[in-house]
Amino acid sequence: MAGPGDNTRNKSKSGAEADSFKRAMTVCMRAISGDNEFEVAFAKERPALAGNRARLPELPKKASAFDIAVTRGLGDSMALKRACHDNRIHAKLAPEGKQARAVYDAVEQARVEAIGSRAMAGVAENITTMLEDKYAKANLAEVTEQSEAPLEEALALIVREKLTGRPAPKSGQRMVELWRKWVEGKAGADLDHLSQNLGDQQAFARVVREMLASLEMAEELGDDQETEDNEEENDEEQQGDDQSEEGGDDDSGADQSQSDEAEASADEDPSGEMEASDATADDMADDDDTDSETPGEARRQDNPFANLPREIDYKVFTTAFDETVGAEELCEEDELDRLRAFLDKQLANLQGVVGRLANRLQRRLMAQQNRSWDFDLEEGYLDPARLVRVVIDPMQPLSFKQERDTKFRDTVVTLVLDNSGSMRGRPITVAATCADILARTLERCGVSVEILGFTTRAWKGGQAREKWLKDGKPPNPGRLNDLRHIIYKSADAPWRRARRNLGLMMREGLLKENIDGEALLWAHQRLIARPEQRKILMMISDGAPVDDSTLSVNPGNYLERHLRAVIDLIETRSPVELLAIGIGHDVTRYYRRAVTIVDAEELAGAMTEQLASLFDEESARDHRRGFRRAG
Repeated sequence: MAGPGDNTRNKSKSGAEADSFKRAMTVCMRAISGDNEFEVAFAKERPALAGNRARLPELPKKASAFDIAVTRGLGDSMALKRACHDNRIHAKLAPEGKQARAVYDAVEQARVEAIGSRAMAGVAENITTMLEDKYAKANLAEVTEQSEAPLEEALALIVREKLTGRPAPKSGQRMVELWRKWVEGKAGADLDHLSQNLGDQQAFARVVREMLASLEMAEELGDDQETEDNEEENDEEQQGDDQSEEGGDDDSGADQSQSDEAEASADEDPSGEMEASDATADDMADDDDTDSETPGEARRQDNPFANLPREIDYKVFTTAFDETVGAEELCEEDELDRLRAFLDKQLANLQGVVGRLANRLQRRLMAQQNRSWDFDLEEGYLDPARLVRVVIDPMQPLSFKQERDTKFRDTVVTLVLDNSGSMRGRPITVAATCADILARTLERCGVSVEILGFTTRAWKGGQAREKWLKDGKPPNPGRLNDLRHIIYKSADAPWRRARRNLGLMMREGLLKENIDGEALLWAHQRLIARPEQRKILMMISDGAPVDDSTLSVNPGNYLERHLRAVIDLIETRSPVELLAIGIGHDVTRYYRRAVTIVDAEELAGAMTEQLASLFDEESARDHRRGFRRAG
């Protein structure tokens, strides 16, 4: 029985065992990493590593030996990454291309895990179990085509096999076999050289770069970033000059400074030393370390058409002439500045209206970031409401509470704008301004925003149709035009740097045809790969999908039928929250959550209300969950 002044509460046997496991994991991870300050948190969140802080998943109440081994494997993997990986070297030699960088990162993770596996048999077994669980959860055990098997994951397992002699786990064997012949045929010699440089990260990374070149990814490597210290200093000075020039934008300086202050305060870590078993998920959420990762997850490459039901009759004649391009690549800088100035001039009056609506949205979002309390803690503020328990039973320990904030930091919003010819004039001007101001508003609230546009490269088919004609007009060719998907603002780019890109929509000749189904799939694919837990996709269009070239050689409802199938796929099978706004076009017959406006002038209000309603729903759910916890 607890004596007077003893604030420790009686714990169940299972709780004591869980605490013992957490302490043992923490000690083990600190020993492997060689870092006595390594902080380990346990939470019902995704496992992650950021700097010297690791987050592991809470064990189930009735944890099996497999569950324990998976958690131990995650911990060993993170500790080895902390001990054997240098972020500076990794960044200097990292490729620029997305696919090459994914392979580079995965092989480096295989290297650090191989070092521990070769030194400690127990670590090897734990990591093997973790990998078995990782690929099973990613549904990679039954893949049948290379397009469904991530190259980076398959190559990491092949490298692991070379370095440790251990075969791939059962759930990853089929994925490896799909790629093994191709990889070993092109880069077999490079694979043999990797084991010779296992302990030297820099030499190992150089061999990986050579291997990527052998695997036909030389164009993605970019320049070797390993330079002398004085060159790095010059680069930093140049970067500082660039930032100072960007800071001179007329109407964005004050807003950006407010955003920076808000982010700085949000990212502040108020805690000092923290016991590993007491660390929370919020502590990890506040850490914006760029090295943050989720070692226990594998993501399948999402072929835009692989997830569609097989009975859907939709195909593409050729993708050779499609392009996904940044707005700045379609226009010279001087012209972009001119177009942006033209956009601002056209909307001098409307900008005030949209700004007021955006401010209203910001107030609603900020108002939802209410403070809440966690009760029955062992430290914090004394909870006077529970002092009655001590009066009734003096042997009861005191109860404490801790205040915390509800944040929207794990949310990303993608705005997809129809760039078809029918949007020319006032509609596209209003859409550009609304997207611009909403991006700035949501960024202030800590919500990432991506702005995308979709159109075609040519009227009436372009190069795809020319190829179809040369091939003898084969019947039922499917989509028969060249897509142009435009990235106006990526989710990671600050609004200040991307604001002028929206002026591109004012360029004469940009707006052509619209193929909504593939644009929606493209935006969804980008969104689903984001690390944020909550994902919102907003489509803004003024009509049904139309492409004269495609519809002239296919059934009249060909594109519309595909759009309906894509919408159903996202609404029924995806974690992404999809909503749509139709300008003079009834989109409620396509989308479950949609609104139709008659005039483009109503767009600002519709966008803000739709987004605010989504956050209102989330806030209400959080409130109910918090009420149940408090009760």
